[in-house]
Amino acid sequence: MTGSTKYIFVTGGVTSSLGKGIVSASLAKLLQARGFTVTIQKLDPYINIDPGTLNPYEHGECYVTEDGAETDLDLGHYERFLDTPTSQANNVTTGRIYQSVINKERRGEYLGKTVQVIPHITDEIKRHIQALGRKGIYDFVITEVGGTVGDIESLPYVEAIRQLKWEKGRDALAIHLTLLPYLSTSGELKTKPTQHSVKELLSLGVQPDILVCRTEHPMQKGMKEKIALFCNVDQRAVIESADASTIYDVPLLMQQEELDKVVLEKLGITRYPEADLDRWRDFLRRFKEPRQTVLIGLVGKYVELHDAYKSIKEALDHGGAENETRVELRWVHSEKLTAKNVARHLEGLHGILVAPGFGSRGIEGKIEAVKYARGHGVPFLGICLGMQCAVIEFARNVLGHAEANSTEMDPDTQWPVISMMEEQKAKVDMGGTMRLGSYPCRLVEGTLAAQAYGRTSIKERHRHRYEFNNAFIEEFRKAGMIAAGMNPQAKLVEVVELQGHPWFVGVQYHPEYKSTVARPHPLFVHFVQASLAHAARTAQPEAAKA
Repeated sequence: MTGSTKYIFVTGGVTSSLGKGIVSASLAKLLQARGFTVTIQKLDPYINIDPGTLNPYEHGECYVTEDGAETDLDLGHYERFLDTPTSQANNVTTGRIYQSVINKERRGEYLGKTVQVIPHITDEIKRHIQALGRKGIYDFVITEVGGTVGDIESLPYVEAIRQLKWEKGRDALAIHLTLLPYLSTSGELKTKPTQHSVKELLSLGVQPDILVCRTEHPMQKGMKEKIALFCNVDQRAVIESADASTIYDVPLLMQQEELDKVVLEKLGITRYPEADLDRWRDFLRRFKEPRQTVLIGLVGKYVELHDAYKSIKEALDHGGAENETRVELRWVHSEKLTAKNVARHLEGLHGILVAPGFGSRGIEGKIEAVKYARGHGVPFLGICLGMQCAVIEFARNVLGHAEANSTEMDPDTQWPVISMMEEQKAKVDMGGTMRLGSYPCRLVEGTLAAQAYGRTSIKERHRHRYEFNNAFIEEFRKAGMIAAGMNPQAKLVEVVELQGHPWFVGVQYHPEYKSTVARPHPLFVHFVQASLAHAARTAQPEAAKA
């Protein structure tokens, strides 16, 4: 332990999407590798209460924590790097801050005073920032501020940081991430945008202690000295963050630049063990030096925006590395899939994953993808709505209920094989109608899911409204689709499997949320294994022809 909890603030300048989340997670990983306890939180400057109702085109994936919080996708990076769960306290939005302050004002907690941004909003921000530190279990709380310094939305957050830095003294530190753009006409990196960004931060009362400079090309000699001079930081505290081939390289690149050492020294911590990154390096070796390749189709309606399926993509990479296999993805837009063209889009795939989602757009294409996987013996993994599509497809094409559907898509269907949970029907608010967070599941002995997990009692995270309709469970079982996993309390179907198929699993929950570098999710590991087996089977006839 470091004694009192240390607070590290990470801001960004020049432009958005520089990778504050990856830098924060990488620093956290390095500190964790030295034996410290670390957590990371994200402050998002939008007025939505959480990203749960945001279109993925607006915000990318909505990540769900164990306690059921709908959060920013950066929390997925935090968990994948640290292998420790986050919670609602790890993601704070301006909407939540203002909602809390307004609720307090309505209750009379401000004793009739005029409620203002300073001190009331900033005090609420500071309370949320320090909530994790007050638990007494973390040596470090790293706080990433979304957006870019200078944005009007982030001003209260920067002011709260200014106050906390003043109050905490040596227990607080600010890192500013900036861009060194490359001008091809002159063939050089330019430091002026970084200088202006730091000047903007200084005008708000925050002097950065460390600068992390994103760059496509190596920094030239003397550049660190120049930046240090103009931005009032130590030369050692100017950290080069070169573009990496994978996000999992970044912790090692930051270690080479001694980011963690500089942080520890500036926080007055002079004694610390060497970083143990052996397991991380072993993962990287298996990830970057695969012995084989497998081609998996990811079928969804947001495939042009890969961030909408960020956790799935990373979980497939984890499962691939565990098998020393490179997972190549074919992104298949479900809205473009029809009965006539599905074979053209899906042929040659070694595995098919039908992604989660909400609403009717692209649903028929997903059902066609399921039908193809079922009929051609291609390993299949359906997640949430993907599992529901597998149920609908089976009802239509095996049970003969041609009009079978989910009541989400057709409220008047005569064959509601997927329907809303009874207890949810009375709820009105969008956020209130969801089953969110971690729930238990009991797997049936001998099923593919039980074999993958190596046990029958599991807990997984959920984010959905509709469920398998238990009125049809016996009809499905007799025809060959079994309920391989059930919620033991609510008796809800969590896992379906198709008997007589090489590997066909649909899960109502989101296994991708729990896959980390240290612990790849077993369903993804076994899905990749099944896809490899399918690749071997389909390659044999071709070899025989030759």
